Amino acid sequence: MATERSTDFRFYEQLTPDNAAMLLIDHQVGTLSFGITDIDPVNLKNNALYLAEVAKLFNLPTLLTTSNPNGPNGPLFPELIQTLPNVPIIDRVIINAWNDPNFVTAVEQTNRSKLIMAGVTTDVCLAFPAISAVGAGYDVYAVIDASGTWNQTAQNAAIARMSQAGVKCINTIAVAAELQKDWTLPTAPQMGSIFAQRLPNFGYVFTGLEHTKKLAVH
Repeated sequence: MATERSTDFRFYEQLTPDNAAMLLIDHQVGTLSFGITDIDPVNLKNNALYLAEVAKLFNLPTLLTTSNPNGPNGPLFPELIQTLPNVPIIDRVIINAWNDPNFVTAVEQTNRSKLIMAGVTTDVCLAFPAISAVGAGYDVYAVIDASGTWNQTAQNAAIARMSQAGVKCINTIAVAAELQKDWTLPTAPQMGSIFAQRLPNFGYVFTGLEHTKKLAVH
């Protein structure tokens, strides 16, 4: 006889454009430049913009937030604002974004149960609100390669802490692929272009396939 299971099955649902929101936390010029070493800053920035473009493609509710932007952390990446010009930016001085009522209210207003989060730094700006959001009942996906911190030891410790608390640690391409789900969907051409721009090796393949299709037509 099957035993009764009390598992909350929403934690096993796939990410979709209808159940997910994108939260990009403290991707600021200063925090990127004064000590991120576990990931190359160029790759971190590329992956953060990759997430922003995916969020825009799927029309995900999206929030940007900064920590003390008038201090050493500095402003958000200008390219991030250019990609998401109409997305609200929540400025704060509270370290854990989840302790800021304005941030939590904005998240609640998305009406989404799954939160895709990335942040700089991983161990503070990402881990603190990610763990807090799980405690509030959300299914949280922490995008590790769009986040960064002081060193690999700090990164490993943050991943372990988040995982123990029920946060799902994931990478950028997995988020994009799970949202796309099927290459026959209408978003496929734009997603292919994003892949080609943000993943150079994939870009070579994508460009070759497009060229082959054009030759076949003619």
